[in-house]
Amino acid sequence: MNSFIMIMKLTRYEDIKLIDHLGKLFPLCRSLTGEGTRETLKYFEKYHSEYKRLSFKTRSKVFDWEIPMEWNIKEAYFEHIETGERYAEFKKNNLHIVGYSEPINKEIDYEELVKHIFTLEKNPNWIPYVTSYYKKYWGFCMKEFDKRKMKRGKYKVYINSSLKDGNLDLSHAVLKGKLSNEILISSYVCHPSMANNELSGPVVLNGLLSYIKTKYPKNKYSYRFILQPETIGSIAYLSKYLNHLKKNLICGFSLSCVGDDRAYSYVKTPFENTLADKAINAALFKLKNVKAYSFLQRGSDERQYCSPGIRLPICTFSRSKFAEYPEYHTSADNLNLVSDKGLEGSLEVLKNIIDAFELGLYPKLVTKCEPQLGKRDLYPTISQYKEKKSLELRMNFLAYCDGKCSVFDICKLINCDLKTLNNEYKLLKENNLVT
Repeated sequence: MNSFIMIMKLTRYEDIKLIDHLGKLFPLCRSLTGEGTRETLKYFEKYHSEYKRLSFKTRSKVFDWEIPMEWNIKEAYFEHIETGERYAEFKKNNLHIVGYSEPINKEIDYEELVKHIFTLEKNPNWIPYVTSYYKKYWGFCMKEFDKRKMKRGKYKVYINSSLKDGNLDLSHAVLKGKLSNEILISSYVCHPSMANNELSGPVVLNGLLSYIKTKYPKNKYSYRFILQPETIGSIAYLSKYLNHLKKNLICGFSLSCVGDDRAYSYVKTPFENTLADKAINAALFKLKNVKAYSFLQRGSDERQYCSPGIRLPICTFSRSKFAEYPEYHTSADNLNLVSDKGLEGSLEVLKNIIDAFELGLYPKLVTKCEPQLGKRDLYPTISQYKEKKSLELRMNFLAYCDGKCSVFDICKLINCDLKTLNNEYKLLKENNLVT
C-alpha cells in the first residue's frame, strides 16, 4: 500500500502522454456547470497544487450576464411504447442529450417527439452537439441513420436531469515571477465527449504549466493559467480580475482545438498590433499549413478578452480552427481525430514562446559596434564567402539587438522562426555578448 502511494506521489503530469490524459477525461459529461466539469477540474488540480478553485453562485450578475442554474444529468433516452426499441441513450454517448435539457418523463406522439430531435443529414452517422443554456428546453441528438429507423406511434421520453441553484466552477493557477508582467494561457472545460474541441486545450495548457515549473523554477515573468467554461466563464473571471489584468497582462493565448495535426492557425486581436500577435506569428513562422484569421472570424473566448472596454492582448491559438473542420461539434470529433503528435506540436509552439520570454524579450548587445566573434569561435577566422553566408542569421540577429526590438520583431525583420532565433540567442547569451 505504501509503495502504491509513493508511485502515485511520484507521477507527474509530464510523465503521462498528452493523448493519455485526454483519453482519461473523454467520457465525462462536461457543461457550463455540474459534476462533470468539477471532475475535470479536479483531474488537473491533483497534478498542479497551484490551482485555486473559484465558484460563482447561480443568479450572480457578471457584467451583462447572469450565472445560469447548475445542470446535472444521470440518464436520458426515448423508447417506442409498443416495440420497446430505445434510442439516443445518454449512457452510451453523452452527446445524445441537448445540453441543459430540463427533466421530462412522459409519453408523447412521434410527431411531437421529432420536433425535439437533432441530426446531421449530410453526415448521417454522426451525432451533433447541441445546447440550450439560457432557455428552458429539452431535446435529443442522434444519428440521422438511426432516426430514419424510428417507427410512428407513441414514445416514452425520459430525461433524468436537474436544474437547480448551485455554482459555476473554474480554476486558475498563477506562477509569480520576478516581474509582475503576466502571460495568460486560457482554455475551456465545458464540452462533453469531443476530443479536439475541447479537451485538447486543457490538456496542452497543463503540459505548458508543467514545462514552466520544470524548466523555469525561478521564472522571470509571471504566468496565469485559467480553466473555465467558455464565454460565461471568461466573463465571470474578467468581472473579478479585470483591473489586475489591465495593469499587468502583456500577452496571452486562448487555446482551442489544438489536438489534430492538419494545420496551425490563430485568430488575431482586433487591431493585430499586440505582443501576442507578434509572438504567435513568430512561433508559427515557417511551419507548414499555417492559417491566420482576422478578429472578424472570432468564435471563442477571444470574443470576451478582446471586447470593447476589455481589450486585453490575447490571441486564440488552434490547430484546425473551430468551425473550420468537418467533425467540429459532432461525435466524429473523437479520439481518432486527435493524436499525441498533434498535441505535442501545439505544446512545442507555446514552449518556444515561453522560452523567448524567459531568455529575454528585448535582447541587447553588450559591445559597441560588432563584437569580435572569431576569438569566441563564433565566426570563421578564414574569410570565405560561403562561410559568411552561413553566419548571416547570427550577424543579422546581433544587428537588431538594441534593447528595444523584441525577439518577435526581430524574427520578422530577419526572416527567421522563433525556435531558431531562441537557439541563437541562447548561444550568444552564453558567450556574454547579449543580455
